[in-house]
Amino acid sequence: MWTKHHKKRKIGRFVIPAMTVAFLSYFGYHCIHGDYGLRATEGFEKRRIARERELAVLRTKREHLEQQVALLSDGSLDKDMLDEKARYQLNMSRADEIVIFNSYAN
Repeated sequence: MWTKHHKKRKIGRFVIPAMTVAFLSYFGYHCIHGDYGLRATEGFEKRRIARERELAVLRTKREHLEQQVALLSDGSLDKDMLDEKARYQLNMSRADEIVIFNSYAN
């Protein structure tokens, strides 16, 4: 009578742990270095802070422009403001006037 006796291979014991290590290593690497990993999150946070600063500057500019528009509205038309804007846009002045251009008068 012939019987087959199979020896257990020692390498078979390491297949599942090796696959587990490879699996965890792959996902662990991408958790840190991937498109949405920890390093990318730091970059996103830096860009968010920079854009918040830019938003604050733009809000300040908008508020300044809203104040100027309020001075030019029909209900409270400021004649001096209207005269100033017209002279600035037309690039004209009288011969006896001194013109000083400020950076805010765009």
